[in-house]
Amino acid sequence: MADSASQLQTQIEIKRSHQEKELANLPIITFPETQGQEYHKAKAPFFKSRGRKRGTDTWVISVFVILHVVAFAATMAVNDCWRNSHGDCALKMLGRLSFQPISENPLLGPSASTLDQMGALRQTFLKEYHHTWRLFTCPWLHAGFIHLILNLGCIVLVGIHLEKEFGPVRIGIIYIFSAFVGSLAAALFVQNSPVVCASGSLFGLLGAMLSGLIRNWNFYTDKFAAIVLLFFVSTINFAIGLLPYVDNFSSIGGFISGFLLGFTLLFTPQTRIVAHSKAGIFEHNVKSSINFKLKLDRPIMRSVSLLLFVLVILGFLAAVLQGLNISQYCKWCKYIDCVPSKRWSCNDITTNCETIVSNSQLTMTCMGHGNFRVFPYTNISQARMKDLCTLLCS
Repeated sequence: MADSASQLQTQIEIKRSHQEKELANLPIITFPETQGQEYHKAKAPFFKSRGRKRGTDTWVISVFVILHVVAFAATMAVNDCWRNSHGDCALKMLGRLSFQPISENPLLGPSASTLDQMGALRQTFLKEYHHTWRLFTCPWLHAGFIHLILNLGCIVLVGIHLEKEFGPVRIGIIYIFSAFVGSLAAALFVQNSPVVCASGSLFGLLGAMLSGLIRNWNFYTDKFAAIVLLFFVSTINFAIGLLPYVDNFSSIGGFISGFLLGFTLLFTPQTRIVAHSKAGIFEHNVKSSINFKLKLDRPIMRSVSLLLFVLVILGFLAAVLQGLNISQYCKWCKYIDCVPSKRWSCNDITTNCETIVSNSQLTMTCMGHGNFRVFPYTNISQARMKDLCTLLCS
């Protein structure tokens, strides 16, 4: 009988020890302390996942990056600077994929007519031709190679961390909706020049990063480093938006969308360690207890953020469908989107040129101020002639 009691006690101690090891491996969250129970408090770095590792769940950002690269390669193939511009290209050794001259596109990218062909936003297309489908194509386009590298590099830097932290589904939702809201915001300010809105999704991730940081402010140890990174990435990409073809209003719209969706979707992915006296109850109901707590995590803040997001997207969509263009009433807003320079043109003016073909040469004269240029070829498309006219009159 004594041996049986000793074996039973040994089994109980082994089971209790096993339960304590399982509880020790659980991630920690802080909740308000209650009377009669003790809770462990811990903080974690912002750039280190505090939940279970999700190394295999970081596929959604990778898919978006691949789609952007494919879209840019297709854009440059359609542009075909070597043939359409008769060799007047930057980095001619790339052949069909070579870039337009720096004076035409300082970001090392395609021509304005190619961006139009690939689905960029332009006031004429939205207001006169009602090309609303461009709202869904412009978020996938980049203005040039420099824009592509900076934008995708920052998306990988910020997006992979957020995806590890909160999972691919929520980050994918934030990415898609931020891109769409960004294109709607761009449509409200777009002028008579093509713009792309690929930066809207990046700023959506930055907005979500900020809201997640604010929401869990007391939990993180390196929050100021995260703020510095957020400010640095935002500043660089907003500065790129001051060059032609990159729309900064899409970045603003995407940031607002990501900020509101961050408060709505990025609840704290943590669990708590309970008192040892309740270890048995927690052990059998750990999953349901965590899910119930997450569902009730700051419901008022989440509801208000979701309501504001719905109002923003519906308001933007209604204004775009009604043909509203705020740039007609805000004369200085165009400088948020593009700053003119001697090295490039913002191409926001209506141009008209006279062309004369003689002796295998094409002479183009701007009707606005009389500037002219002679080109040693005549086989040129109407779209390319429009590009050259805009450059001549700028």
